[in-house]
Amino acid sequence: MSRFINPFTDVGFKRIFGQEVSKPLLLDFLNHLLEGERVIVDLTFLDKELPGVYDGDRSTIYDIYCQTDTGEYIIVEMQNRYQHTFKQRSVYYAAQAIARQGERGSQWGYDVKAVYVVSFLNFSLKEISADFRTDVGLMDMHRHTLFSDSLRLIFLQLPLFKKEADECDNDFERWIYVLKNMETLNRLPFAAQSAVFQKLASITDVASLSKDDRMKYDESLRKFRDTLVVMQTERMEGRAMGFAEGHEQGLAVGLAKGLEEGRAEGLEEGRAEGRAEGRAEGRAEAIHNNARKMKALGMAPEVIAHVTGLTADEIEQL
Repeated sequence: MSRFINPFTDVGFKRIFGQEVSKPLLLDFLNHLLEGERVIVDLTFLDKELPGVYDGDRSTIYDIYCQTDTGEYIIVEMQNRYQHTFKQRSVYYAAQAIARQGERGSQWGYDVKAVYVVSFLNFSLKEISADFRTDVGLMDMHRHTLFSDSLRLIFLQLPLFKKEADECDNDFERWIYVLKNMETLNRLPFAAQSAVFQKLASITDVASLSKDDRMKYDESLRKFRDTLVVMQTERMEGRAMGFAEGHEQGLAVGLAKGLEEGRAEGLEEGRAEGRAEGRAEGRAEAIHNNARKMKALGMAPEVIAHVTGLTADEIEQL
């Protein structure tokens, strides 16, 4: 059994970022994520349920919905399973959080507060860049400047983060390293130098869980592992199907190519043979014409035979 909880499970992710006691951890992570852009002093957890957002297996998506002390809304989520519509779903999710801010009456005046969607992806999303971190905002496409900060999407593709502990240059990278490797660690790095990581170590230590929390975590871990097995099975079936289809297509292509090459070779051989026969017939006709001329000049048959190679009977028939 691992010493620390798996942050990719529902219980593990919410224990790290989604409870009041762990609020300092979420604040620290977000401030390092948005360093140089915003400083969040405090935040409030909100009801995260946004009806109609998720379809399918809810056990693969874990999210936290909160509001900062200056009014911005932040959604932090973990996605373990690839979705080909994940990019569009993220836009819809953010747009719905913006739309919920609308108030009746003329006093509101579209005072839209920024919405941030921070997505931890436990896979590589083919539809975005091949960078570990992708930041998306509303941009003036002509001037390449920020048009509005009301909507931000931040994708963190964990498989693309390759740094080891001693290679991390800042606390944001240290956060990512710990989250990605937590379940395999015997001790939490950086805890000796940081009170935040000390608190993270105490909150995520499996031995610190109550009996009830341990039962919930074990069930959450089982669901996570079941999800991985399903994903692995789908990949294996996909590869097998792709191999079978590729093999069948390869045979068909090979047969068609063989027939085409056979036809081409046969045609070329026929042409070569025809050219050879034509040349032979041409030479024979030239020899006979020369023999006729020599015979017309009164030359002796034995002389004509010596020059042309024809027999006496062939010369007689000319």
